[in-house]
Amino acid sequence: MSLVPHYIENLEPYKAGGTIAEIRQKYGLERIIKLASNENPFGPSPLAQKAIAEHIHDLHRYPDSGGIELRSRLAAIYKVKVENVVIGSGSEGIMSNIMRTFLMDEDEIITSSGTFIGFKVLANASGKKTIYVPLNNYRFELKAILPYISAKTKIIYLCNPNNPTGTIFTREEFDEFYKHVPSRVLIILDEAYFEFAEEFPEYPDSMHYRYDNVITLRTFSKAHGLAGIRVGYGMAHERLIGNLMKVKLPFEPNSLAQAAAVASLDDTDFIRHTVDTNREAREQFYQLFSELKIPFVKSYTNFVTIDLGLETRVQKIHQALLEKGIMVRPLKAFDLGQCLRITTGTPEENQIFMEAFREVTRDK
Repeated sequence: MSLVPHYIENLEPYKAGGTIAEIRQKYGLERIIKLASNENPFGPSPLAQKAIAEHIHDLHRYPDSGGIELRSRLAAIYKVKVENVVIGSGSEGIMSNIMRTFLMDEDEIITSSGTFIGFKVLANASGKKTIYVPLNNYRFELKAILPYISAKTKIIYLCNPNNPTGTIFTREEFDEFYKHVPSRVLIILDEAYFEFAEEFPEYPDSMHYRYDNVITLRTFSKAHGLAGIRVGYGMAHERLIGNLMKVKLPFEPNSLAQAAAVASLDDTDFIRHTVDTNREAREQFYQLFSELKIPFVKSYTNFVTIDLGLETRVQKIHQALLEKGIMVRPLKAFDLGQCLRITTGTPEENQIFMEAFREVTRDK
């Protein structure tokens, strides 16, 4: 008899892209440009860096178990109560706690294929039946999810904007969708790229809804540039948050993550600069792919996904770019084998990528 449940035995673990050190060693290159993981190319806010330095001498102390300072700052910004806010080790940490807290017996999960692979791993690890509804034109098609809702449905996961395609569903689409979702079903709205999408009027900022069965997840890993210390947050009805607080690890996120996140919230100039330069980079990428007649997906994020038609072409172009020290992300693991995802970098990095991309696509 196996000690491990069959759904864990058969689970495919999350596989991140290669590291800078790995690529540098493998190809013997000095300069590596990483445009593969949707990170902020400008690093963390200077205020966040200062906060980390100021707290570095307190590492022998446990973090604030309740994360009161960070939760209070978030509550003030979003005009909710502290009891409406939970924090965790990245938004994935909170997703994991949601699974542990709310799933039971014969509960089922619904999401779309071609969405965040981290959620797929968590869903499959739960051992619960998960229904993957196909994307339509790289987008969540909410009306296509509705027929799959049953008496067993407990969680519906919606990634908006969607990773890895960069698309959104609109306010109108979500309003119509929500009318048909039973109140007993928990909707997870993963808004990891919120800072990049909020400027678009058609984007349905979930904090405008405040529904009792919706939990909003956001992160400091993207626009705030704190991916390396893992801090995310969720906002929902206090009944949902209260139960999550019972399950979460008592000392997460760590003390440096909490301090950096609080400081980063104050650096609105840094976030504005990040969003503005990202917008310019997206337009440059659109122009490049249009010039090369390569289909691309309009993005509401800090990356652009392109459709190269064949997985073999993706592999060739990905390899050719690696040999030039440029890391991008093939999307086979996301069930989009014909696609490649490119994160926006600094202006200099973007120029180097675009010149290299023109070169490697000439004969591939």
